Amino acid sequence: MDAETTPRHYDNPVIPGFHPDPSVCRVGEDYYLVCSSFEYFPGVPLFHSRDLVRWRQIGNVLDRPSQLPLPPDASASDGIYAPTIRHHDGRFWMITTNVSQGGNFIVSAERPEGPWSDPVWIDLPGIDPDLAWDSDGNCWCAFQGVQVARVDPEAGKVLEGPFPAWSGTGLQWPEAPHLYRIREWWYLMIAEGGTERGHTVAMARARSPRGPWEAAPSNPILTHRGTDHPVQSTGHADLVTTPDGEWWMVLLATRPRGYSPGFHVMGRETFLTPVRWQDGWPVVGPVNLRERAPGRPLPVEEVPRRDDFDAPLLDPRWISPRSRPDEFWSLTARPGWLALRASGSTLDRPGCTFIGRRQEHPASRTAVLLDPGSGRAGLSIRMDEAHHYDLEVADGQVGVIARIGPLRQRLALRSVPPGPVTLVITTGPAGERPPAEGTPTGLHVAAPDFIAFHVDGERFAELDGRYLSTEVATGFTGRVIGMYATAGTAWFDWFEHSPLEGPGAPMTE
Repeated sequence: MDAETTPRHYDNPVIPGFHPDPSVCRVGEDYYLVCSSFEYFPGVPLFHSRDLVRWRQIGNVLDRPSQLPLPPDASASDGIYAPTIRHHDGRFWMITTNVSQGGNFIVSAERPEGPWSDPVWIDLPGIDPDLAWDSDGNCWCAFQGVQVARVDPEAGKVLEGPFPAWSGTGLQWPEAPHLYRIREWWYLMIAEGGTERGHTVAMARARSPRGPWEAAPSNPILTHRGTDHPVQSTGHADLVTTPDGEWWMVLLATRPRGYSPGFHVMGRETFLTPVRWQDGWPVVGPVNLRERAPGRPLPVEEVPRRDDFDAPLLDPRWISPRSRPDEFWSLTARPGWLALRASGSTLDRPGCTFIGRRQEHPASRTAVLLDPGSGRAGLSIRMDEAHHYDLEVADGQVGVIARIGPLRQRLALRSVPPGPVTLVITTGPAGERPPAEGTPTGLHVAAPDFIAFHVDGERFAELDGRYLSTEVATGFTGRVIGMYATAGTAWFDWFEHSPLEGPGAPMTE
């Protein structure tokens, strides 16, 4: 790529939407990154990049039920927490925690695309485990607490320890430890202060993984707490070097909007920021929505916005709560369509048939072509079983259903002709458009966004987006938009998720 055409800047987040707790490793000129997936299957999305800016999901590390046992009633925001990915001795290693069943485990693969091994369980407490190797080939595992142990990653055995390490500056929840061997020092980077607005990144160093640890004189090395910066909750970070020796940090952060306390609706996202070293310690500037680009980015394939369900396998971006039994979905029953067969009668409880994707754009347009047959199906935007809005077709009618905590209400209803129908859900900044009719004074600008519903090109309902936010629903995930069936079998011809062009963009097909 010519220097004149090389982007000088990039936009954060580099992986938008609910992609928290990033961990990254480099093999040659290739970078690989994983994130937490919580109660969703398949688990641990795996991304590839050649420039640290443009990432493409190439799979999921945990793509078989034997790797990801989740109880049918696993709570929202349980499941898989905080993976770490590393490459050592010609093999990829990923360690993480299944908080719903089994605890900490390791999987490995010769190629990042897999197949990845079945879990090797390791008897260590806590969450957020990390792997690092010393020059003698010993493998060290740090985990929440913060503690360190020497382990055998192939057998899942603890060989030494665990013993206490450096637990931060005294803030709550010292977690997300990563060990790095950098020249003559071992560095221990952690997150503390909780994963909300008080989140920070702190650093210590020692001559050995056993300590003793010396804290960085300028801790925390990164935080946005107490500021009005548009990026908040900066923390849970990992470091990586480029082939040219530059240092970069990936981390989670949020983009809250709306009136106090602010609402983040897409969950914690993956951001990128440069790192420099001074007097033996990393120096990290504020994490901005626009940063200088690392190196000279290489061209990569643009991620398609539309899925026509013509491929023999589902794209790796599709996820389902807890499991996805083969008998409840098909790409072959009606070629060119995704067939969904109901496994439960409601989205309000676990066990429903739902296949969705993370919301990636604050101002977004998501559309499907649905043939409901004689069943009940639709398009849903959800945080969990107790917080979701559904655009549903059944018995010749389409309606909007709002589930907010203990309340469930059908808000609009109209007739639709038999056969396929186009369903569209749009989201966008609430303050950039006139309030919907009947909106109480003051609620319009207070909301983080609007969520509007359209049928065959006609908008016929709009809801406040704050009720599908982490601040209301609680937990660690973000919005997922997807297709579902709660009675009979339904067919979806295509699905498209893209940025909304302008706050009042017309919905024409």
